[in-house]
Order: sequence, then C-alpha cells, then structure tokens
Amino acid sequence: MVIRNATAKDLDRIMEIYAEAKIFMQSYGNKNQWSGAYPEKELLERDIANQNCFVCDDGGFIKGVFCLFKGPDVTYAKIYDGEWPNERDYFVIHRIAISHRGEGIAERCYDFALEKTGVLRIDTHKDNLPMQKSLLKNGFIKCGIIHLLSGDERIAFCKTI
Repeated sequence: MVIRNATAKDLDRIMEIYAEAKIFMQSYGNKNQWSGAYPEKELLERDIANQNCFVCDDGGFIKGVFCLFKGPDVTYAKIYDGEWPNERDYFVIHRIAISHRGEGIAERCYDFALEKTGVLRIDTHKDNLPMQKSLLKNGFIKCGIIHLLSGDERIAFCKTI
C-alpha cells in the first residue's frame, strides 16, 4: 500500500469512503459529526488542488483518505482543560476516513504524517469513540478541548516522535 497525493480522478472513490464513514460513525452513536453534505465535494476539490489530500492506494484500490496541513491551525491556538505537550512545528490531520478497518491503515496515515515534522495534532468529536480508541492505541495523548471556527467542541490529541 502506498500513500500518495489524491487526484481529481480519485474524487468519486473519496466521496464513497466519506459516505461509508458517516454510516459507520452513526452506527457507533456519533450522529453529529460530519452531518449533512460535509465534507463537501468543493472542499475536497480544493484540498486536492492544494495537494493537502492523500489517499491510501492498495494496488489501484483506495482504502483510506485524509487531509494533511502544516500548522499552525487557527482552531488549535487556544486549548482548554489541558495543554499541548510542546510548541514545536506541527502538522494536522483532518477528515481521515478508512474503508477497510483492521488493516492498520490509520496507523500508516499517522506515520506518514509524523515523518513530515515529528509532531502531529488531530481532533475528533466526543462521540467518535472508535477514533479516540485508534488515536490512543497509536500513541497519541489527549491534550484538551479545542473549538472549531463554528464553535463546535472537539477533543484534541497530539503525538510527538
């Protein structure tokens, strides 16, 4: 499996993976995250054009997708009920979704991102228990609470190597 930049040709499969992820999250009690059309096709087209969207390609079949951004991230500027473990340069993963669970794909995504700088931040909804479990299993520490630009609250995690 290789992690590579997404292309416009990948967009239909990426949208399928996000649709699967929404169903998965709802089945685990996370009914509020990624509601409606989010992530919108236009947002993903921008991410692809800006080379922030990556896919996990297994012999031509995409099994995962995530967006990776170099910090600082404005929503991570203030953290509540905790603190970031360091102020080093960092990258942020947003919109990670895996279609084949149990194959270590999320871990590969985290490792790929960590190779960029050694510090990776990520956040998730309080009801997204499978994601929280994945992060803790892969060595992330729970740092506190951040607020999205919409005001919505998220649990913030960080991993440093």
